[in-house]
Amino acid sequence: MEDLSKLIASEIAQRAKKKDKFLNSFVEIYDKPVAGSGSSQLAGMSIAIKDNICIQDKIITCASKILSSHRAVYDATVIEKLKNAGLSIVGTTNLDEFAFGSSTENSCYGPTRNPWDTQRVPGGSSGGSCAAVAARLVPFALGSDTGGSIRQPASFCGVIGFKPTYGRVSRYGLIAFGSSLDQIGPITTNFSDCAQLLNIICGHDRKDSTSAKLDFCDFSEGLKGGIKAIKVGLPKEYFGKGLNQEVKAAIDDVISNFKKQGVIFKEISLPHTDYAVATYYIISSSEASSNLQRFDGIRYGLRKQSKSLIDLYLKTREAGFGPEAKRRILLGTHSLSSGYYDAYYLKALKVRRLIKDDFDKVFSEVDAILTPTSPTTAFKLGERASDPLSMYLSDIYTIPANLAGIPAVSFPCGFDKKDLPIGAQLVGKAFDEVTLLKLGSAFESLTDFHKKIPVC
Repeated sequence: MEDLSKLIASEIAQRAKKKDKFLNSFVEIYDKPVAGSGSSQLAGMSIAIKDNICIQDKIITCASKILSSHRAVYDATVIEKLKNAGLSIVGTTNLDEFAFGSSTENSCYGPTRNPWDTQRVPGGSSGGSCAAVAARLVPFALGSDTGGSIRQPASFCGVIGFKPTYGRVSRYGLIAFGSSLDQIGPITTNFSDCAQLLNIICGHDRKDSTSAKLDFCDFSEGLKGGIKAIKVGLPKEYFGKGLNQEVKAAIDDVISNFKKQGVIFKEISLPHTDYAVATYYIISSSEASSNLQRFDGIRYGLRKQSKSLIDLYLKTREAGFGPEAKRRILLGTHSLSSGYYDAYYLKALKVRRLIKDDFDKVFSEVDAILTPTSPTTAFKLGERASDPLSMYLSDIYTIPANLAGIPAVSFPCGFDKKDLPIGAQLVGKAFDEVTLLKLGSAFESLTDFHKKIPVC
């Protein structure tokens, strides 16, 4: 069985090498996949890993020149779990540098292309993982989600992207972007695979102080049963100006589908939604500027030789970081600096509390929330590259769940006139991933959107 698994993984890796030349969804495809030795329902299956999760003895770059030669010295906890479950890792996938982006254009390895239309972006920052799964180069992948980095590309690529509750999955071995926001999650083509991957990667980890101590939850069991009488909220703030009409029509069809199965809908309000994007970019950039201080040319990756230590720092970081990484470091450093801390960072933390309170209030009335994942379908390569604010607004519907630390999933719910996928998002109560899986699986059982495969 073990030899057969290695053979299958090797065949998948060779096939991915041939088909990925134009998509550029992988950073590295291993000649010899990293084979697990344990057992589970997914034993023998192959998986790809976003290139910001440590795999022992393998190069990890975060798609940045500053880490282009860095080799991980240990396994992330999720990698240990995958190996213990018998999965084979075929390679690492492309991303925006240090996960800073919504299009996978900010990568030192060049942009990833959307398999549904190779002139368009796959979303980001887990665009490589989502494009690889959508093109069926691998059956599933892991990504990381700081402000929608699993769900927004999942929407653009027509696959399922799940962000668990903060603390549900260990972040040990994930190279940090925003430590209070980051979460690892699965990317799959159906909810059954999604639930089984969650069974493997979830659980308490003493190496991560933010990991939650919870009893084992069998997410696959959660797929069973009907969804009659489940109460779902529709936040009026998510259906206003800026929402593409084809996306809105697809969400209306999701609502009709759920109503036929007995779901009860209710209009709700999340009044501080307008402040989410600004709040997120202050907090995430502040945490990023702190986390990226360690990449200075001394201990990791790139080092530019110089006559003085200060000059070495300056030359290394100038050459190693790309434009978006520098922009976020500057924004975060400014927000944390003396004289501006109270005005920006502290105020952002207070608004984050208000956004969390909004969710707490509505979850006393409903079991889950339904929204679009993104205001639009995939946009063209380069279309928003010179307009950071327009790019940041791509995540306007996904960011609030990260600020509140609650679970959310994007799933395919239709196609626009250009045959580009449309994603719907379900948001749940903290640690209630089961309700989201149950609803998503029920929708999937009556539709074929998740079965459609791009020709690329």
